[in-house]
Amino acid sequence: MSEKRRNRGFSLLELVVAVVIIGIIAAIAIPRLSRGSAGAADAALAGNLAVLRNAVDLYSAEHGGDFPAVADIDTALLQYSDALGNISATKDATHIYGPYIRRIPPLPVGARKGEIGIAAADGNTVGWIYNASSGAIRANTTDTEVDSSDKKYSDY
Repeated sequence: MSEKRRNRGFSLLELVVAVVIIGIIAAIAIPRLSRGSAGAADAALAGNLAVLRNAVDLYSAEHGGDFPAVADIDTALLQYSDALGNISATKDATHIYGPYIRRIPPLPVGARKGEIGIAAADGNTVGWIYNASSGAIRANTTDTEVDSSDKKYSDY
C-alpha cells in the first residue's frame, strides 16, 4: 500500500507572497490615513472660522453695522444684547438680540491649538485674532504654520 501524503498548511513561498501583498496594501493605505487627520484639522479650522465670522456678521446686521468691541466680543457673541450693544446674561424687553453662538470654538491647529480666547493681538490664551473695525477674524497662527498645500492657517 502506498501512503498518500496530504498537504497540511501553507508552504513558505505562499506565506512570503501573502506578507508581501499585505505590505504593499499597508504602504498605500497608511500615508492616506495620516493625511486624513491633518485634513480634518484643516476642515475644522475652516468650519470654526465660518461659525465665528457668521456670528460677527449677524451681530453687525442686528446692530446697525457696528461690530462688537474687542474687549467684550466673547460676551457679545454668547449673551443677549440691546440695539446699542449693551450686554445681558438674560433676555428681557430691551435685550432682544443674540446669543449668536453657544460657545467659542477652540483653535484646532498650530501652537495655540485648543485656545478659545479672542483678542486684537497674540497672547498666551488667544486662539483667534479679531479686528473690531472691519469685523475680520482669523486664526492666531504663525506664518510658518501651514496646511498640506502650504497655505498659511492665518490666511484661511
